[in-house]
Amino acid sequence: MLDKKGIAKRIAQELRNGWYVNLGIGIPTLVANYVPENINVVFQSENGILGMGPFPYDGEEDADMINAGKQTITALPGAVIFDSATSFAMIRGKHIQLTVLGAMEVSQNGDIANWKIPGKMVKGMGGAMDLVASADNIIVAMMHTNKRGISKLLKACTLPITGVKCVKKVVTNLAVLDITPDGFKLVERAPGVTVAEIQEATEGKLIVEGEIPEMVLE
Repeated sequence: MLDKKGIAKRIAQELRNGWYVNLGIGIPTLVANYVPENINVVFQSENGILGMGPFPYDGEEDADMINAGKQTITALPGAVIFDSATSFAMIRGKHIQLTVLGAMEVSQNGDIANWKIPGKMVKGMGGAMDLVASADNIIVAMMHTNKRGISKLLKACTLPITGVKCVKKVVTNLAVLDITPDGFKLVERAPGVTVAEIQEATEGKLIVEGEIPEMVLE
């Protein structure tokens, strides 16, 4: 199965030339480190930067250059820094071609819950509500199960929902899955993971058609 870096590497394969891409907090921020050499994309962070680069090397951090998760980042040549109002105008105006988000739960019809666990202190929804309401292409990066081994890919979300029927694809440590009207469609297996293991770890309806290829991570 994949680690968090492996999930980010697989999602980086979904990037296309010329796209503006928003990376959410957590695993999604790692995607900026694995952009294929032949792909030119511009990363946007909702706190106000367009042209976000990979994480800085140790000792080269600038405490004033951070992403939405308050991690230090780099800025590529030509990057622009602006206020939150401008940033959310880009998001709400549908100028972002891809949003990559983390999630606590995803349902088989594409609902996402990624901001609150009842009874626990959380930072709040942040920009997630705007992102899921505005983006046409949302990929979720997440672990397939929680720490107790319980599936996070469900028939219906049990946690407060962030967005309804908005997720298009899910990449986990076990698999790549498309969201279809009929449920989770298995597209690829993580290296060394069997279809049976993915089925066991998925509570929602899993569609398996033909031979499922193993991911290729370059």
